[in-house]
Amino acid sequence: MSIAKTPKPPYYAVIFTNLQSDDITGYSEMAKRMAELAQQQPGYLGVESARDSLGITVSYWRDLESIRQWKNHAEHLQAQALGKTRWYSNYTTRIALVEKEYSR
Repeated sequence: MSIAKTPKPPYYAVIFTNLQSDDITGYSEMAKRMAELAQQQPGYLGVESARDSLGITVSYWRDLESIRQWKNHAEHLQAQALGKTRWYSNYTTRIALVEKEYSR
C-alpha cells in the first residue's frame, strides 16, 4: 500500500474507522473485491488503509455525488450489510472536505 496521489484540493475524504468482530469469515476476499470495484467508480481518486487492532480506511473522491453513488452500489451494499451483521463490532464513517494538503 502506498500514499494516494490525490489531485489539488478541494476533494472529499471518506474515513471509515472500525473494530473487527471475532467472525471475519470472507472478510479478506470482500475487502479485495471492494478495493477493485471502488477503483472503477466515477469520481474515485485513491485510498489509504491501515489495520492493527483498529482499522482505518480513507478513500478519496471528487465530489459528494460520487460518494453517494459508491455508497449505494449494489455490491457495496452487500458488503456493508455483512460488515454490520458479521465483521465489525463497531465502526464510524466520516466524510470530510479536503481543502488543503501538503506533503514531502
